[in-house]
Amino acid sequence: MHNAKGDVLDFVRLFEPIREKVGPFMIQFPETFSPNELHRLEEIFSILPKSFSYAVEVRHPDFFDHAKHERNLISLLKSFDVNRIIFDTRKLHSVKATEASVAEAQKKKPKVPVRFDTTSARPILRYVGTNDILNNEPYLKEWAIIVAEWIADGLHPYVFIHAPDKAQQPKLCRRFHELLSDLIDLPPLPPAPFDKQNQQLGLF
Repeated sequence: MHNAKGDVLDFVRLFEPIREKVGPFMIQFPETFSPNELHRLEEIFSILPKSFSYAVEVRHPDFFDHAKHERNLISLLKSFDVNRIIFDTRKLHSVKATEASVAEAQKKKPKVPVRFDTTSARPILRYVGTNDILNNEPYLKEWAIIVAEWIADGLHPYVFIHAPDKAQQPKLCRRFHELLSDLIDLPPLPPAPFDKQNQQLGLF
């Protein structure tokens, strides 16, 4: 974030014409971003337009200390009405990698404790599991209950379901939608043509 304030503001302002359709901006930091640099985060929040919402993902272990550093982070986020991104890699890191995609994901995805509390009205969950539905089922059920409670409390959650093999992600997402639909009234999903395709989906 060194000398990046101008670039950050220019980027955010690009979305002004579609502000009402934009969800929270997700700001991700590497494990090297430590509590010693928290003041830089405060500087950024102090200049960001209040017309948008923001979410932060931290990975440094000191931000999960249940003590001073974590309390300072939570206090800062709440003071600026910023969401702390919840990152759940428990299932991913609990299995022995027998697939190349799982082994690669275990190398890249952080193994950090899960935090279930929210710091703003738009909580964001990033769940990273395995490639099959069965092994993810207990975690998807757990999160469906929590997300349903968030919605009942008037929050507006965002849920991202990841799988090491991206071609498997739509199936996990649909299963989560089914579990959540059992708890709250959700509109049905449209037919999924990608379920019949044996290929990895891209973003574009």
